[in-house]
Order: sequence, then C-alpha cells, then structure tokens
Amino acid sequence: MFCTYIFVANFNNKVMQQNSILLQDLSLEQLTKLITSIVKTETDDLKKHFQPKEPTVYLTRQEVAFLLSVDISSVHNYTKRGILKSYGIQGRVYYKRSEVEASLKPLNS
Repeated sequence: MFCTYIFVANFNNKVMQQNSILLQDLSLEQLTKLITSIVKTETDDLKKHFQPKEPTVYLTRQEVAFLLSVDISSVHNYTKRGILKSYGIQGRVYYKRSEVEASLKPLNS
C-alpha cells in the first residue's frame, strides 16, 4: 500500500502552519514511523517548555497574621501603608500568599 500525499502541521510558536509534503513510494510502515517521529518530537518539545499554572492561594487576615507572627492590627497597618495588597469580596479581605511572601525583605546583618 502506498501513500500519495500527507499534510503535516507545524505547531511552533503557537502558530499553525500547514505545509504539504508529497510522499511517493512510501510504505504504510514508513509513514507510521514518520508520523510517530513527528509527534514524539513535538511532544518532547512541549514537555520541555510546559509549566503548569499554580493556583492562586488566598489567605484571610487571620492567616496572614499567623504566617507573619504579628497581630491582626499589624496586618491592617501594613495594608494601609501599602506593604501588603489586599483583595476583597462582599466585605471579606484576602491576601495572595505569594504577595505576602514577596513583601518580606532580607535584613542586612
């Protein structure tokens, strides 16, 4: 059995380019190997560059106070002074854990 043509899609840079390749005198086994090779290459490339998105972790004022070992009034003061950024919904106040951790500065010894 011989294949006369095949369309190969290139997914680099998130842009799908379609290139037509004319294949003559190619057996089904050779075609299968060719397609497997292309899929493996693209899959390996995706694995190298894939970074799953971490879900955003939100903390309450009490959790931030516990994490920083301070009183809730200190968390309020940090927020007023712009040291911490708060987020709210229906009267509740939350903080992004990553932003709380990023607000910590190293001390010069």
